[in-house]
Amino acid sequence: MLFAEPGARWRSVAYGPVLCAILLVVELATGARPHWFALIFCGVAIGGFVALQVVAGQRHVSVELTPEQLRQGTELLPLRDIAAVLPERDDDNWDDLDWESARALGELHGVPRRRTGVGLKLRNGALVQGWARDHRGLRAALEAAVADAAAKPAEPEEPAARGAAAPGTVPADDDREDGAQR
Repeated sequence: MLFAEPGARWRSVAYGPVLCAILLVVELATGARPHWFALIFCGVAIGGFVALQVVAGQRHVSVELTPEQLRQGTELLPLRDIAAVLPERDDDNWDDLDWESARALGELHGVPRRRTGVGLKLRNGALVQGWARDHRGLRAALEAAVADAAAKPAEPEEPAARGAAAPGTVPADDDREDGAQR
């Protein structure tokens, strides 16, 4: 793993129940009548809602960079498809860079909140935005990984054996193993 951001952390699920437990201890220590049901209900409800947010955050806002691919949320981008990591935005420049209006990687409609975009140029000429909280860390790791991927020789694609269809495809009439026509 060259770079990783989890998107959300499980420890945040405990914040609500811990706060409710502290309120219960304060009520017991001050001699006030404890609100057992309300505090337990609120602790469980807050913990449950935050657990849903953590699951969504880990699924849709997490980032992983390996030597082979970049994962942004649920979208995978092989490093061999990245031609260049584009320069960071200059804060003194008033003009937007082309990559800033490009599609953000992942299934969200844009760069997630509290994340910053990283411009990427793909081998097919398209511009996209990667993103991370630590965008400078992602940029540095991406630049090194893309340079390493470019230095490696491309693996030759194995041609499909004669008479066998590629996985996930339907064989043509003349490629069927039993020789029967459809």
